[in-house]
Amino acid sequence: MNVVVISSLDREELAPYARLTEAQLRNRLHPDEGLFICESEKVIRVALAAGMVPVSMLCERKYIDTQARELAAPFAEVPVYTAERAVLAQLTGYELSRGVLCAMRRPQERGVGEVCRGARRVAVLDGVVNSENTGAIFRAAAALGIDAVLLTRTCCDPLNRRACRVSMGTVFQLPWTWMDHYGQLNELGFSTVALALTDRSVPIGDPSLRGLDRMAIILGTEGDGLSDSVLRRCDHVARIPMQRGVDSLNVAAAAAVAFYALV
Repeated sequence: MNVVVISSLDREELAPYARLTEAQLRNRLHPDEGLFICESEKVIRVALAAGMVPVSMLCERKYIDTQARELAAPFAEVPVYTAERAVLAQLTGYELSRGVLCAMRRPQERGVGEVCRGARRVAVLDGVVNSENTGAIFRAAAALGIDAVLLTRTCCDPLNRRACRVSMGTVFQLPWTWMDHYGQLNELGFSTVALALTDRSVPIGDPSLRGLDRMAIILGTEGDGLSDSVLRRCDHVARIPMQRGVDSLNVAAAAAVAFYALV
């Protein structure tokens, strides 16, 4: 194992952990050079099993002979930076990392047609910006039988560090990509089912939804939900029946209910 002991976070190689923002890590001008940060042993294992390529690892010294050694074993040349807790405490959120951080290469962006090939149920996230909601939706989608996830360009990046963690690594198991316009769903033969509270919405258990062969389940942004323009072009609008005067669920909770009901 290529262990590198550090005494500060000033080294250039540590910039992805210590100084680069999520946007800088993504590097839209040069996507082939983009990185993301994966945290916790379990999530890193899932990422590596899915073929993600590690660039470096960072951990507290007490994890060198346990978690870090097991994770780094197949990657002898990958540097494993390590320091005492006092040094790593300068990293925002390090206390949440549960041992090991890993910088990885961003995978190449895939086309919508490729991601949706053979899929019968896909989730579409439109403007979902919270990383924890994004991660929770991916976890529910993987657990409840969704075949793929599409996201508008206004969404949180699924490879955001917190989204990866909350998803428990399912962002690496479930096919996903960015969607540029809703016409792509129509071109692929999907019936679109928007989740919204409108005059034309039907209960999510309505028989009219059960016979749809290929379905795209569309979830809107946390604050305002789906726009009127999106709702007008959707084939169906569904709602989750509420009780006790509650008007709606958090988007991640609503997604889980919808996936269970419609898959």
